Amino acid sequence: TVIGECNAWQERRNNKNAKINWQFTAKDARIKLKRLYPTLQD
Repeated sequence: TVIGECNAWQERRNNKNAKINWQFTAKDARIKLKRLYPTLQD
C-alpha cells in the first residue's frame, strides 16, 4: 500500500539520520520570502 511504502521510506530516512539545513542569510530570505516582506511606497 501507499501508506506502507511511505512508512518504509520514512524509516530508512530516519535510520540514515537525514538532515535538512533550513537556515539562510537575510539577503536570501528577502529573495525567497519576498511576498512576506512589506514594500515601502513613497
